[in-house]
Order: sequence, then structure tokens, then C-alpha cells
Amino acid sequence: MTGFLGAGKTTVVNHLLAHAEGRRIAAVVNDFGAINIDAELIAGASDGVVSLANGCICCSLEGDLLRTLAALLRRDPKPDAIVIETSGVADPADIVRNLMDPVILREALLEMVLCVMDATASPAALDDALVRSQLRAADLVGLSKIDLVVESARAQMRKAVRALRPAAVVVDAPHGEIPSALLFPADVDRVPVPRDPGPRRPAEERFETLSWTSEQPVSLPRLQQAINQLAPKLARAKGLFETVEQPGRLMVFQFAAGRATLATGDVPAPGVPRARIVFIAELGVLSRAELDGIMETCVAGG
Repeated sequence: MTGFLGAGKTTVVNHLLAHAEGRRIAAVVNDFGAINIDAELIAGASDGVVSLANGCICCSLEGDLLRTLAALLRRDPKPDAIVIETSGVADPADIVRNLMDPVILREALLEMVLCVMDATASPAALDDALVRSQLRAADLVGLSKIDLVVESARAQMRKAVRALRPAAVVVDAPHGEIPSALLFPADVDRVPVPRDPGPRRPAEERFETLSWTSEQPVSLPRLQQAINQLAPKLARAKGLFETVEQPGRLMVFQFAAGRATLATGDVPAPGVPRARIVFIAELGVLSRAELDGIMETCVAGG
């Protein structure tokens, strides 16, 4: 599963796991940063969810990915399916190349590449080289956040996607829902789908992550002010934190495409910071000193 930063990949994984229909599904989650927030946001995360953090599986973690898949395939019973949620900065062509490893291919065919595309994005977003690579690798494209746009805008996005990737099936993915018949076709004799990921391209370091943690709860109004101040420099942000206003309960924070959302999460786990937020920005746009200076104003009593 591929898709740009904030497209809604974790929402799709959650829906998939919640509607597994008796299948044993293992999820491999790769977050671009030292704190793997996405793995914690997978509903019922347990032994079935494997986290690969602090890197991108298309480059620095590719060895870890192959080792992880090999370990999953040795489990008894073996998973019926494995879903790999890539980082939003990953180029799927490089991942497809890794999954063509003969050992992995013999045990687990690469059956599908799903690209999650934010329907609220402008069709001009498809001009981004990374987004184009993600779409061009896709067999199936799921349009997320369709409830936030009018039908004419959705139709315009579908048209732009189909122009770039005419071979892909394009479907709406409301609240992360992808038709199971598309993800799990009827059991037949499976054969590898011919794939040509093309020549290996030099890795381009375009984004960086800055993680911020606090042992104290944060003030929600101050946090909102801080995010408003940081927003122009952010490509993505996500985190979990406890607030002064609602002690004893985590809040789930998401920022993507200029929009911030908050949702109620679980009870805080003991022994972890009261606030953990990952910020993703273009290289050199946001400094550590600037981030810390702004975020420290959010700490209760600060």
C-alpha cells in the first residue's frame, strides 16, 4: 500500500483488519521517523502488526523488510495475507523490486499494489514526481476523504488519475473502505503479475522528520496556536498526547494537506511520554530550535 503523506493509508489498514472476514492478515507498518505513530494507530495492534521505524523501506530499511517478511512467512499458522503500509515518502518501484527477491516471491506473490490518493488534493498534486511514481505502480487506486469534496471535484481527480495510470482500477474509499472483492479475489491458481519497476533511481532525500515529546500534558489551546504557527512549514504531522483539559485520555492528532484533526484515543500507557508528535517537513524548512521553542509553549505550566 502506497500513497503520499497524509493520504489515509492507516485508515485503510484499520478498515481492512476490522473486516478481515476470518482471514489471518499481518500488517507491516513503516513510519518515516523515530516514533512510529502509525503502528500505534492500527486498531488492535498486536503480534499481527510489525513496526519498521526511523527510515523508509524503499531505501535504508529494505533489508529489515525482507527479514520481516521472511519471519512472517515462517509463522505457524502462516498469514493468509500480508499488507505492507509504506511511508508516505516511499517510492513503490523500489519496494516492488525488493519484493521480487526469489526467496520471498516463491513463498508470497506480490498480488497487488494499492495507492491511496487524497481526493481533496488538487489534480496539480499529480505533478509531484513522487506522487506520480506511487500512482504509476498501482493496480488499484482508492480515493480517500471523498466526503470532504463535491462530486465534480472527485470526478476531476478520477480523470486525472486515470490519465496518469489508465491500467489501474479507481474506486472511492470512504472512511478507508476498499471493496474486499478487489483486495481478495476468489481463490484461484495464482501466478505472478509481470512487473517492471524500471532501473533503480538514486534515493532523493527530500523530507526530514522532527520528533517532539513531553513528560507533561499539553494545553490544548496553546497546542492549537503552535500548530497554526507551524502549519505553513509542515508537510505532515501526527501524534498522541494527553491534555490538561482531559487528563487520563490520549488525543490522536493528525495534520495533512493544511487540515488538522483531533480524535479521542485510548488511555495513556504507563512509562511513555505524555505527548509524542512527529513533524515532517521539507529539508531545511524547519529547524530543531524553532520547533522546540514553539512546542515548549504548549506544556502545562510552561
